[in-house]
Order: sequence, then C-alpha cells, then structure tokens
Amino acid sequence: MSGENSFFVDGKHLSEAALARKHQLENNPAMRKNPLEYLPGMEEIEPDIRSRVMGHVDSYQPEQYTAVDVRRALNRNRPDEEDLKALLSPAAAPFLEEMAQKARNLTSRHFGNTVYMFTPLYLANYCENYCIYCGFNCYNDIQRVQLTSEQMEHEMQVIASSGMEEILLLTGESRGKSSLEYIGGACRLARKYFRNVGLEIYPVNTEEYRYLHECGADYVTVFQETYDLAKYEQLHLAGHKRVWPYRFDAQERALRGGMRGVAFSALLGLSDFRRDALATALHAYYIQRKYPWAEISLSCPRLRPIINNDSINPQDVGERQLCQILCAYRLFLPYAGITVSSRESASFRNGIVKIAATKVSAGVSTGIGDHESKYEGREGVQENAGDEQFEIQDSRSLQKMTADMSSEGLQPVLNDYLYV
Repeated sequence: MSGENSFFVDGKHLSEAALARKHQLENNPAMRKNPLEYLPGMEEIEPDIRSRVMGHVDSYQPEQYTAVDVRRALNRNRPDEEDLKALLSPAAAPFLEEMAQKARNLTSRHFGNTVYMFTPLYLANYCENYCIYCGFNCYNDIQRVQLTSEQMEHEMQVIASSGMEEILLLTGESRGKSSLEYIGGACRLARKYFRNVGLEIYPVNTEEYRYLHECGADYVTVFQETYDLAKYEQLHLAGHKRVWPYRFDAQERALRGGMRGVAFSALLGLSDFRRDALATALHAYYIQRKYPWAEISLSCPRLRPIINNDSINPQDVGERQLCQILCAYRLFLPYAGITVSSRESASFRNGIVKIAATKVSAGVSTGIGDHESKYEGREGVQENAGDEQFEIQDSRSLQKMTADMSSEGLQPVLNDYLYV
C-alpha cells in the first residue's frame, strides 16, 4: 500500500484502490443475488443428496441429546445418522476419552499405523469472490501473482526434490486468471513429478472435471465453508461462490467426471460447528452410498488469521471440540480418509494421527512462488512471491514431519498407488 492513502474500514486497513473495489462490489446489484439462483453456464443436477443432508441439519438440536444417547451410539458397531448427532452433541464431551479409544482402534484396523503425506502448491491468488474471511478475497489489498508454466514447474521441481510424491494444486477462484486450460496444464506438469495430483479450485461442471482428470488430476477437494445457508449468504457477498447449491454439488460432478476421489470440508468457526460437522459427515456418507467406488475423505480446518485481518479465529471450536468432531467422523465413517492441515499445531497433529487422522500436509506454503526460499532457506530469491491465503501453525518440512511421525510409532507413506 506504499504511496497510497490508507483507510481503516471494518477492522481492516485498505488502500484507496481496495476501498474503491469494495464500494464497487457493494453497489453492484449482483451482490445481493439470491444464493440459491444458478448463474448462466452452471450445471444443475438432481438435489437428492442435498435435500437429505439439509433435512437432518435443519432439524438437528444438539442440546437435546443426552448421555444415554451417546452411550447407545458408542455401543453400536456402525453408528447411524442419529448416533452421529449424539456423538457431535455437547453430551458427548465427557465421553471423549472413550470416543478416542474406539476411534483409534478403528483407524488402526482399517489403515494400520500409516500416515500419508502431501503438500499444497498455490498456483495463483487472484480471486473474483468477495468472501469476508478469506485472505484472497477480491477486495483485500494483497500482492497478486499467477505462476507461469516455467515458474510452476520450478516450484514442482523444488517440492519433488524433497521426496514428496503427492501434490495438491490450488488457485484463487478466478476463471479469468486461472482458466481451465491453465489448470489443466498444471495437472500435466504435476504428473511429470508426482504420483498423485489433487485439485482445490473453483467448482466446475462435469465435463470440465472430466477434462482435468484426463490432464492428470486424481481427486478434488471442495470446502463448502458452511452449510448454514443464511450464514453462507452473509459471508459470501459476491462472485460465483455465492451460489450455494452449485458449490454443494461439486464433489458429485467431479465423480461423474471420472475423478477417483473427493474430499469434503466445512471451515469450522464460520457458523455452528456442530451442525457444519454433521453436514460434512452426512454429505460424504451419502456420496459414498451413491458412488460406492469413490475414495472419500474429510478435512476439518478451523479459521486462521489472514492478511489485513488478524482477528479472524474460530468462534468456539477449541482443540477438544475439534478432537470430538474427528472421533465422531471416524466412528461414523470408518473407511474414510481424514486430513488435518497445517492450520493446527504440531502437537495437536502429532496426537490426532494416532487416533483418527490418516493424512497430514508437510512443507506447506500458502503463498505463491516461494517454495525455494522456504525449502532451501534462500531468502530474497523470490521477492515477487504472492501473499498467503492464511497463516499456518505447523511449518515442519517433509523431513521433519517424517522423523516426528516415525518417532510416534507411525509409518509415513508418500504414495500407495501403482499406475499400470
């Protein structure tokens, strides 16, 4: 913001240009567009899963569940939807140790003592959405960068040289700056260096997911952010992301497009975390029943501070509540992968991988084009790097993460797929 006037608005410092973009957005009639109304070009599919999930969520009253309900759920070999509601309720808090022990036994039975490793690579931080909690939002005054194909290949070479074999490619949600062809090119490059390639991008249509799969993508992660429609409308003020049902159905379109697996998540702390956790688990559960061949996984991120707003933090989701959610996920979905990101502390991640989680990120940067400086300690070589999406808590390298997981009695795994 050097050389520009600075304004303090809504708890954030904004440059004059950023403030002008904010006013332009707020005066745009599309800002208040109905979040249930599809935009031109958006594919609609039958809302059967959406209706089932939201039917449960809308009627969920967490405080109505008792210790008797929790005990009944813990005694079940396969908890059902009502049992999941009890396990996520406040009444389950005194049972956390028992939940953790049962979750640990299930994780060990289905995944052994393995823990899978991956790293994200952010390709661009341009975004066309106005989401008030995200560092990439279109009016936040940050340094915007898009990697060229040469730059992204260099980043991939740096990451691959560390031994990493799985990569998650991410962009800000801008078709204008990160076109489908741009992302497809990144997938083809990534396939040269990595065994598994995941995507976390703006939602697209079935045939577009098919194209990305043919370019080399294996799986797709989509954060619904919050399943609470009223809160969703308040938090997503402009852009394609404002269309709630199109985002909800993204995983199903990805599977129809040939993707091997899909991942689900709410950003805990945006709304009632118990209802959002319930919706996430049920969304994954019903997709699994409809597409039994699909690999299903869940994430459980909490809010983190962002550039120009360090007050963003989860409302009421402490580590005990997060552990309860993860244990409930494992009891309800014993075969699902569970990822715990670098948003959480090293000590929490070291503990939860022995209970419920199966996958962790390592060597993480949420900025654009800065892996060489972070991996090799060469400060200043990437002075034009783009700003980060959010602050992380656990910055361990792959080597450090591997050593720590091994010391916990776990077997780090970089890849378990063989392409023939």
